Amino acid sequence: MEGTENTAGSSTFGGNNVGNDTSNALYVHRSDNPGMALVLVQFDGTGYRSWRRGVLRALSVKNKLGFIDGSCEKPHADSPTSRQWQRSTICVEYVNDSVDLWKKLEDRYDQTNGAKLYQIQKEINELTQGTLDITIYYTRMKKLWEELNTLNVRNQCTCICNCGVRNGMHKAEQDRRLIQFLMGMNEVYTVVRGIILMMNPLPSMAQAFSLLIQEEK
Repeated sequence: MEGTENTAGSSTFGGNNVGNDTSNALYVHRSDNPGMALVLVQFDGTGYRSWRRGVLRALSVKNKLGFIDGSCEKPHADSPTSRQWQRSTICVEYVNDSVDLWKKLEDRYDQTNGAKLYQIQKEINELTQGTLDITIYYTRMKKLWEELNTLNVRNQCTCICNCGVRNGMHKAEQDRRLIQFLMGMNEVYTVVRGIILMMNPLPSMAQAFSLLIQEEK
């Protein structure tokens, strides 16, 4: 192996001591090795989103997200950090680099499942408070919203917007969810529901939830 091992378990390549900097994406801890699994469950072609979240968390903890999102660029072959990069990055047969690998996984498996989308939206539309207290009702509705967001994550805009349209669309979606939530409330909350709906602009979900909790108490 080229380079020398120091007492911290990191390597010094080409006179560059980047291996000692734990905040650097090229830092390799002594416990890291090619055979170590990032997540406990091996991906078998199903449950991609759950597996994906686990991988992203693991890479975030190790400060290695830059290898798959492209923010940590591969150094030139003559760079003193080139060998450290090779030691730190993910090496996979038939794939040029980890960014390419991640993109292939996203393109192949991160597709919105129409049946799942339909099921979640159906559950949201049919959910009512019934015998639930407000906190449990809100928690169940919020969980379904989050699942819906996860399915639609590829369609969410990430560009920088200065015209305010994006914020307006976000507010409209939050208002829609608030009304949907209020529609499922029991009739005993008719008065406070009317007060919330008369507010202009409509309050956030958190503000409305606070008002409903006060009414419940």
